[in-house]
Amino acid sequence: MSILPDEVKEDVRKKLEKSLKNPVKLTYFTMELECQFCQQTHQLLEEIASLSDKISLKIFKFDIDKKEKDAYKIDKIPAIIVMNEKDYGIRFYGLPAGYEFASFIQDIIMVSTGETGLTEKSIERIKILSKPVHIQVFVTNT
Repeated sequence: MSILPDEVKEDVRKKLEKSLKNPVKLTYFTMELECQFCQQTHQLLEEIASLSDKISLKIFKFDIDKKEKDAYKIDKIPAIIVMNEKDYGIRFYGLPAGYEFASFIQDIIMVSTGETGLTEKSIERIKILSKPVHIQVFVTNT
């Protein structure tokens, strides 16, 4: 059974077809046991990857693929990395459903196009940062 309704799949397919310029890699860390949302997340990612030939999906086992887990600094699951040839540090932890689904699709598009939506003033201010900055955004339905 599909997670995404057919009309949502078609809407997302059209948006991706219109918006994606360069390939995007979704790297997924999962575990078969003791992970509440891993199975649904895996299925959702398979469905999204099937909507565009510019999206690829690579799956790692959190408890087995320790080298990759350490290289990407993954410390919880389910974990999704949205990247292309460059890893921008974009991580989704948990199931990107509900309101997070639109943000997830938008992140895929931003990685593909290289366009952040930031103003020139914001970009100039970011350029003066001299140290790495760790930003986390937490989302809840409530």
